[in-house]
Amino acid sequence: MKEIKRFIDRDGKGYASLIAEEPEDMWHIYNLIRAGDVVKASTSRKVVSESSSGTVTNSRVFVKLAVKIETIDFDPGAHELHLKGKVIEENDVVKLGSYHTIDIEPHRKFTMEKEEWDSIDLERLDLALNPAATADVAAVVLHEGLANVCLITPAMTLTRAKIDMTIPRKRKGFTSTHEKGLDKFYEAVCAAFMRHVDLQVVKCVVVASRGFVKDAFFEHLQKYYEDNGKKLSADQKAKFMLTHSSSGFKHALKEVLETPQVAAKLADTKAQGEVKALNQFLGLMSTDPDRAFYGYNHVNQANNELAIDTLLVADSLFRSQDINTRKKYVKLVESVREQNGKVLIFSSMHVSGEQLDQLTGCAAILRYPMPDLDEVPISDDEEQ
Repeated sequence: MKEIKRFIDRDGKGYASLIAEEPEDMWHIYNLIRAGDVVKASTSRKVVSESSSGTVTNSRVFVKLAVKIETIDFDPGAHELHLKGKVIEENDVVKLGSYHTIDIEPHRKFTMEKEEWDSIDLERLDLALNPAATADVAAVVLHEGLANVCLITPAMTLTRAKIDMTIPRKRKGFTSTHEKGLDKFYEAVCAAFMRHVDLQVVKCVVVASRGFVKDAFFEHLQKYYEDNGKKLSADQKAKFMLTHSSSGFKHALKEVLETPQVAAKLADTKAQGEVKALNQFLGLMSTDPDRAFYGYNHVNQANNELAIDTLLVADSLFRSQDINTRKKYVKLVESVREQNGKVLIFSSMHVSGEQLDQLTGCAAILRYPMPDLDEVPISDDEEQ
């Protein structure tokens, strides 16, 4: 993300002019924009005009609009963000109060205005502006006939390609058919890998499968690079880590990240830190449940007692359309940090974030046991 200009006053009101440069930037923008914000950007608008002779013509013109956002639609696969709302500044093409959709995409400047940039907003903005924060990890999970090529970033796990092919079974007299099917499958996975993974950028590539599929794929990959005039160097080969997974489905990536050897390799990445914390929390729920609680009421009460060692919170909670809901979680995060607690904000686009979402999106590992918390309702709904 590139920042053109920023002005935020002491009360938190202000704007930032930005340009998304990478697909991941779209995810950061999605987390920054909320209903009620004003977005200014150049966009196209269909204009119908009639000449003096009565001829009607349709044309599209580019116009700069200021729209107060009401609905937000994000397509992570296509890296598209569609913002719909009312036009609040009139011009020659668009009437005041009319609805318009602004599409945010990479390499197009836009300005975002907020009545309040809170601490989570500013943290997200700084993260987006800091390219050094990128985890730079690629992963391929596969079994015969199925493969997922993924990129793991601080914000999300992106499935860049899914290859699903039918491999003929091994039958007596038809071995060559099976081998040809496998070769075709590996060829497709190699092509997808080479297209989506930049080995000059990524620091680690995890290849996981059952049995020897991973080894066969890695051999094919090296040959594929050679055939395309891009022989893998010794340093690039050293980035690859071959390990076991139960399948080639995307959810198998979670178990791969949890294995000790992969954990050691990825120790410095944000994604691995989240997986480790979540596993610690889930382990405490079984072995020491009085130190592991989830749900806002439980976690907030523990925070009031200065008991939180690590707060686990899903970023989906900060995208709530209810301003009060967002504010209470922002206040919780700030309070935990003031008390020297550790805060991990999980991305709902990561497998670990999806799992945390199933536990209300808010959980905490405590410094000491608090058995009395069980008497507090997990959510306000339970009190009704």
